[in-house]
Amino acid sequence: MSTTLQTLDRGLSALELIAEHSEGITIAELARQLDVHRAIAYRLVATLESHALITRTDEGPIRLGAGIALLASRFEPQLRAVAQPLLQALAKATRATAFVSVAQGEECVVILVAEPDEGLLRVGYRVGSRHPLSQGAAGIAILAGRPPRKDDSEAVRQARADGYSLTRGQLQRGAVGVASAIATPQFRAGVEACIGVVAMDDLDTERASHEVISHARHLAELIGQ
Repeated sequence: MSTTLQTLDRGLSALELIAEHSEGITIAELARQLDVHRAIAYRLVATLESHALITRTDEGPIRLGAGIALLASRFEPQLRAVAQPLLQALAKATRATAFVSVAQGEECVVILVAEPDEGLLRVGYRVGSRHPLSQGAAGIAILAGRPPRKDDSEAVRQARADGYSLTRGQLQRGAVGVASAIATPQFRAGVEACIGVVAMDDLDTERASHEVISHARHLAELIGQ
C-alpha cells in the first residue's frame, strides 16, 4: 500500500514542474505534464497560490511565488548546520578552501566557507561573494544541476556529463575551482546549491573532483533524511 498522499504528491510535482519553467507554464501544459484533468490542475494551482508558492495572472503563465523565497530563507540555516562539518572535512581532504554556494536570481552566492589548516595558497572566496551563474565552477555546477536546455553552454553540458565542473582563472587569476550540484528533491523548488573547493594552480584536480562529488552526495543524503 502506498504511504504517499496523492493530492499532496501532485501538488509537489506541480511545484517542481513550475520551478523548471523559468519563463512560466500554462495550466493546460501543467495538466498535460501531470497527466491530470485541467480542473484538477486548476485546484492544485489555486491551493499553491493561496500559500504564495506560485503566482499567476488571469491570462499569464504560472511562476514561482514569493513564498518559495521565504521557505528558502528558512531552510538555509539548516543547510549551514548540516554542511559545516562536511566542509571542514572537504577542506582538509583537498587542502583547499571549501564552500557551499546557492543560486539567487542570476547570481551564485557563497553562504558557507571552510579553510584548510595548511596547504595551498588561500583564494579570496568569502561568505557573501557573488558572481554570475555562467562563470566559475559553482555557478556552472548549479546550472548543470538543472534540466537540460538548448542554450546550455558547453561548460554546463560537460559538467552535467561529468558530475562536476572545473574552471581555471574565471573569477581570479591562477585560481582553480571544482564544484558539484547538491542533487536532492529539497532543492528542486526555491533553493539550488552546490559544494566545491577553490585553490591556486597546483590543486590536485583529480583528487578534488572525487572528493567534491563524494561530499555532494553525502550532503544530499543528510539533507534528505
